[in-house]
Amino acid sequence: MPPLGLGTFRLTGQTVIDAVRGGLSLGYRHIDTAQIYGNEAEVGQAIAESGVPRAELFVTTKIWTEHLAGDRLIPSLRESLTKLRLDAVDLTLIHWPSPGGAVPLTETLDALREAKRQGLTRAIGLSNFTVAQMREAIAHVGVGELATNQVEIHPFLQNRAVVDFARAQGLHLTAYMPLAYGKVMSDPVLLDIAAGHGTTPAQVSLAWLLQQGFAVIPSSTKPANQQANLGALTLRLSDQDMARIATLDRGERLASPDFAPAWD
Repeated sequence: MPPLGLGTFRLTGQTVIDAVRGGLSLGYRHIDTAQIYGNEAEVGQAIAESGVPRAELFVTTKIWTEHLAGDRLIPSLRESLTKLRLDAVDLTLIHWPSPGGAVPLTETLDALREAKRQGLTRAIGLSNFTVAQMREAIAHVGVGELATNQVEIHPFLQNRAVVDFARAQGLHLTAYMPLAYGKVMSDPVLLDIAAGHGTTPAQVSLAWLLQQGFAVIPSSTKPANQQANLGALTLRLSDQDMARIATLDRGERLASPDFAPAWD
């Protein structure tokens, strides 16, 4: 998985086509989408029109809660592949744990493993999983079968219980909403650190996450911002910078729908 990807949450229609096409032209090779985003067809169109060889791309999609049952997951993934114009995706995630545990996690994981066996996805993983849910998934399939847990992490929600458990287990994490919907751009500490490096608070936030070993999938529609975000791959923050950002955690969760699990 390329460590810096292009998120497509809340991007639809021509907007997402332009964003993905532009990102690919700048060098992005990791594209993140989901069934519930309603943009898989447009993402597929942008990929097809980009001219970038399939072998160079890493494409992630996520199974929505309505399709977590054993008899629904693979048909829904095949529909996603049709929309994406792909024979297989690189990674398929359980987007959210089944609300209220309506579908046993073991059933969903077994269906995902079957999808992998059939060649529909090269890897499987989790998203929005708590410590207890990660523990259950690892107990069923083993940590080596799980490519990542994609969770909300940014300077204002550092999700330390999840991070500590995942690290102890050797489970990779992907940080979504890494820029906290743009809130990082006005934080005084991040502004000060950015000024010291001659860069932007967005680059600082992304670099802070990358230096901790997370993958990041910022969403951006502007080529200038997409290009700037790529700069986070070469920005090196000092130990003092990292320590200052660590103090910004205030438990500010931005993604918590009514069906979310009981957060750690």
